[in-house]
Amino acid sequence: MAGGVPGAAAVRQVQTSRAATEGPLVQWLLIGAAGLVLLWLIVLPLAVVLTQALKKGWDVYISALSDPDALSALKLTLLVALIAVPLNTIFGVAAAWAIAKFRFKGKGVLITLIDLPFAVSPVIGGLIFVLVFGANGWFGPWLADHDVKIIYAVPGVVLATIFVTFPFVARELIPLMEDQGQQEEEAAITLGAKGWAVFTRVTLPNIKWGLIYGIILCNARAMGEFGAVSVVSGHIRGETNTLPLHVEILYNEYQFSASFAVASLLLLLALATLLIKSLYAGKNAH
Repeated sequence: MAGGVPGAAAVRQVQTSRAATEGPLVQWLLIGAAGLVLLWLIVLPLAVVLTQALKKGWDVYISALSDPDALSALKLTLLVALIAVPLNTIFGVAAAWAIAKFRFKGKGVLITLIDLPFAVSPVIGGLIFVLVFGANGWFGPWLADHDVKIIYAVPGVVLATIFVTFPFVARELIPLMEDQGQQEEEAAITLGAKGWAVFTRVTLPNIKWGLIYGIILCNARAMGEFGAVSVVSGHIRGETNTLPLHVEILYNEYQFSASFAVASLLLLLALATLLIKSLYAGKNAH
């Protein structure tokens, strides 16, 4: 209506515009508050880890990292991530494709199960595997009879890590694939493309950045997981200790410099993961 009273949409637009153009004082107060929180909760702890790791010099630092138990923990951490992340990627893509592209009974149950590790404490997740595969668990006697070790062995560490990390890829892809709809896939099928061709040539290019982002988050959590792995590992030096568990053992033994040195290695792995995420996010923005 020309010359009339502005409609509700126009009023909302004006209100949004005003809210987005607050005065410089409000902006700087918000930025300063966020900066202080980040400084206190993230930057300072990271700085403490690095300074404590190098407190007794490079010789002690290198010695802590080259210790056989530390190298074993590093190898196991990388091995677990190398197994858990691809498996969770396959599951996440399959689950997201099924949930976003098809209608079937039990879809809500599947989504709930995917979200379960977010709601359950990692320690509870580890206890679940102990109750199932432990010596007194459901399959414990059968596993003992066949000399198969899962709990207090590498398979248990892998299973616990998979449980904790499997929602990350799926939860990154489900909303993305739902927003994209099915029009492009249906058009490809109309033109004669089959299932695998539709996925590789249509679906995958559309979700690649979300998939990469989910994989990076999954990998970061896999390398840093403590609670579930602590329950099923048994803390066996040189066998079932990952880097987070090795840090805890060193700290409890009052080997503070060594514990901070190994923690700094874990920190560097995490920073490398975040750097890769930032690079891909930058490419995605362009």
